[in-house]
Amino acid sequence: MTVRAVVMEAPGRPLAMRTFEEPRAAGGAVLETVLSEVCGTDVHLHHGRLAGVPYPIIPGHVSCGRVLEADGLRDVEGRPIEAGRLVTFYDVYGVCGACWHCLVARAATRCPHRRVYGITTSAADGLLGGWAERIDLRPGVRVLPLPDGVDAHEFMGGGCGLPTGFHAVERAGIALGDTVVVQGSGPVGLNAAVFASLAGAAAVLVVGAPAARLVAARRLGADDTLDITVATEPDARVRWVQERTSGRGADVVIEASGHPLAVREGLEMVRDAGRYVVVGQYTDAGDVTINPHRHLNRRHVTLLGCWGYEYSHLHRAVAMMARHVARFRWRELITREYTLDQAGEALEDMAALRVVKAVIRP
Repeated sequence: MTVRAVVMEAPGRPLAMRTFEEPRAAGGAVLETVLSEVCGTDVHLHHGRLAGVPYPIIPGHVSCGRVLEADGLRDVEGRPIEAGRLVTFYDVYGVCGACWHCLVARAATRCPHRRVYGITTSAADGLLGGWAERIDLRPGVRVLPLPDGVDAHEFMGGGCGLPTGFHAVERAGIALGDTVVVQGSGPVGLNAAVFASLAGAAAVLVVGAPAARLVAARRLGADDTLDITVATEPDARVRWVQERTSGRGADVVIEASGHPLAVREGLEMVRDAGRYVVVGQYTDAGDVTINPHRHLNRRHVTLLGCWGYEYSHLHRAVAMMARHVARFRWRELITREYTLDQAGEALEDMAALRVVKAVIRP
């Protein structure tokens, strides 16, 4: 039997549909894909903005599916995962656990052996991306059964922004009563706003666009939002933050926009001795000039990068989703579902910000 999958052959080229032999579980599992995310990373992949991508690839690094076949598959508690179970999986695999980054720095996201489904896995290696009717889970891939109350739409409404936003908030070390500014109202920024609230922020302010995403931010509990297409000048946006923080600036600012100029702007928004977390610069979108004395040293600012997420962030973020799903209703972030044949349209809609969240239903 063969299965269909969408293949991104090279940057800028139209997506192609190919057929593959149906995989068999060999120390891992085979999933029937239920939903797969179309995220900003996929747009970047199509624009050729990530290095080291082994085109052609099957995109879709965050997905959920139903287990068709499992070969000794267990969750982190040691419990068997049987056929028929609805699961997601940590898209990173191959982390060695033996290199300097893994053992000394304890920064597995920087392990040189790390591979990522839908990003650094070639279509020549098989069904290692979610824009396909089946997903081949290789031995060692960490599988997470979705808990009660979290179905496919709820989880994919969070998507990769769920654990990424969780990680950014963890890096920020938000304290009870902090005022937090989130730059960017895409899925990462929206989830960062959610977890900032759950971490105890007294006020969460979201700066972004377009209007539909700011509506979503307010529904998710943002105390105030600013549309950058209305407040077009950086100085005006900085003043907006200062007016809501007694002129001091925010205790924590989280950059989730992906625009390099936002970093300089965010450093103007954070208060003296505040904390600034950069999570949105996943690709090289260009340089920006800052003044180390004025932006960092004199103001005693803590500047933190945040790269991807680890299994721990995925596991805990999904647990928090299960507890708070009635409050935040992540499924409502999904603007539209697309078929495999509509994957090109989904990419265009994401690139143009016509949707908050797009998913592929094979």
